[in-house]
Amino acid sequence: MGNLYLTITIVDRKKSVKYARLFQESGLFVRLVALGAGTASGDILDYLGLEAAEKTVFFFVQEEEDWIILKKSLRQKLQIDAPGEGIAFTIPVSSIGGRKTLQFLLAKEDYQKGEESVLKETTHDLIIVIANRGYIELIMDAAREAGANGGTVLQAKGTGMEQAEKFLGVSLASEKEMIFIVTRTEGKNSIMKAIMEQAGVESKAQAIVFSLPVTDTAGLRLLED
Repeated sequence: MGNLYLTITIVDRKKSVKYARLFQESGLFVRLVALGAGTASGDILDYLGLEAAEKTVFFFVQEEEDWIILKKSLRQKLQIDAPGEGIAFTIPVSSIGGRKTLQFLLAKEDYQKGEESVLKETTHDLIIVIANRGYIELIMDAAREAGANGGTVLQAKGTGMEQAEKFLGVSLASEKEMIFIVTRTEGKNSIMKAIMEQAGVESKAQAIVFSLPVTDTAGLRLLED
């Protein structure tokens, strides 16, 4: 059993189709896609050999050994290491909000859950909630009641939803919202539990929840004090 990682790939929007095709060929059917834009200055872009462009951001969770295979394909088939081609990176997943969420994210049933956290010395976690659009207030009310200070929302589109439906047993909307909530590690489980109870898969929000370890923070001290 490998560790779980959130993989984020950022590429020029014009090149997103070939990346999406490679992900599908690699068995990564369940993923979220968001739109973004590059913000580097002209001097930096010239130095890196890049051009200012609209971006596509892919999010998906995979096992460590699958990332090793994907990284090789990204380098050999799409030359991701070439200047201006794109970037992909991974972040360890520290916890998953229930077996259905795990099956949704991996689109398979045979993964055996291991230890709760990959990084042991962190003091904060980033909780990520993926839910149907229109339920931000419900989710954030539940999170705040459990001790969360606030969150950030990103619009996204889910792909491979039909692949995940057989694990969740419910029909899934493709239009999604991703909510990012940074919290102290000791309060993480209470917040995740509250969201799952009030806006979980069985509700209209159909929220799934997982967390990533945060190695350091700035700007949270006054809120937490």
